[in-house]
Amino acid sequence: MLLLLTEYLAESYSGFGVFRYLTLRAILGVLTALVISFVIGPVMIRKLSANQIGQNVRDDGPQSHLIKSGTPTMGGALILVAIAISTLLWGDLGNRYVWVVLIVTLLFGAIGWIDDYRKIVGGSSEGLSARDKFKWQSVAGLGAAIFLYATAKMPIETQLILPFIKDVAIDLGIMYILLTYLMIVGFSNAVNLTDGLDGLAIMPTVMVASALGIFAYVTGHVKFAEYLGIPYVAGVGEVAIFCGAIAGAGLGFLWFNTHPAQVFMGDVGALALGAALGVTAVVVRQEIVLLIMGGVFVMETASVMIQVASYKLTGKRVFRMAPLHHHFELKGWPEPRVIVRFWIITVILVLIGLASLKIR
Repeated sequence: MLLLLTEYLAESYSGFGVFRYLTLRAILGVLTALVISFVIGPVMIRKLSANQIGQNVRDDGPQSHLIKSGTPTMGGALILVAIAISTLLWGDLGNRYVWVVLIVTLLFGAIGWIDDYRKIVGGSSEGLSARDKFKWQSVAGLGAAIFLYATAKMPIETQLILPFIKDVAIDLGIMYILLTYLMIVGFSNAVNLTDGLDGLAIMPTVMVASALGIFAYVTGHVKFAEYLGIPYVAGVGEVAIFCGAIAGAGLGFLWFNTHPAQVFMGDVGALALGAALGVTAVVVRQEIVLLIMGGVFVMETASVMIQVASYKLTGKRVFRMAPLHHHFELKGWPEPRVIVRFWIITVILVLIGLASLKIR
């Protein structure tokens, strides 16, 4: 939106031409989302508290979480507002990738909003049934996958890139749709499972999104892509602005979500942010790298799958409680220790993912 205005002004005042630079607009995207979060955050928290939109804590969870009951939730709406406004202001609205990542994020946010609303109105921790939630996630995920497959202009857009290996691209064909669907829906649920402690999910999301923003920038830059030996995808660089918006909105939200949290993001935020990471990794052709950088999310999801499978097959639990962060809580780790250590793990994994840009 502002890009169009600055391009018009640049015809008369050359100084406005600086806004054509993607790096500047990405930085402005971060700052815009951050400021929006800081401005809207306190107002939203007061509104949520006044309307008694509070968290319902599971009875079978750690007892230390009972004090969190009633803390305002659905704060993820703040994140989505900041991301949407920032992306629309600084992104190229003629770019299909910008619209795909933004629409997928908002659709999954809508699913999460319905889930959160039902939890609050119903006064339980259940919300949407697992079947209904999965159904609508599948509709949104498949829709995005089919659209990206149908509009692909270059073979590289539907190939699987192997990190750390040079010049290897696996043609997926129609299987690209399945991979895209799994990345979007899978990461949506993975981030949602991780969102169980104050700030635990949002900071890894910020770090991973920032790294994906770097991938988007170099993948969309023909010279950098050639130098680094990674696939060049025309136009995907604009997604860096979206990634910057996630980072800015996430940091702004963390200001209020840090322990002890003043607000929780709820499913409206967790489902949307997970889907955002998944669809971004797909358009920048770095699905495997996302699995590495988002290792904390993968680990949390795997712990739930292992726990369920073990209990059904043997009647025994592998972990004291799943997802994994609850296991460490029940082992006696204070909540801040679990959070910070998971953040540290994410920093290491993100650096490994970024190393794939050069190590081939």
